[in-house]
Amino acid sequence: MADENDDYVYDEATGEWRPAGEGAASANVDQVKVRDAAGNVLADGDTVTLIKDLKVKGANQTLKQGTVIRSIRLTDNDQEIDCRYEGIKGLVLRAEFVRKR
Repeated sequence: MADENDDYVYDEATGEWRPAGEGAASANVDQVKVRDAAGNVLADGDTVTLIKDLKVKGANQTLKQGTVIRSIRLTDNDQEIDCRYEGIKGLVLRAEFVRKR
């Protein structure tokens, strides 16, 4: 006799076996959308503009309002984006301080 819960799918994120029907529901929960200050959804490779002057810790530099940042990358944190700017490696910005261009 086959039970409908006999099918299991391995979830690599948690390292657990889950019932097949549960896998589709949890996949939608894992996709968190990162939104900018205006509520627009951000994606990898987007170009953003700063909406506020930001002091960069450790670089003795201030990024001015209106500065354009190209080719952003989303991180695991839904409030942070990873990017590069002239002379600053490993720059991480909060999504609340940028607007999609």
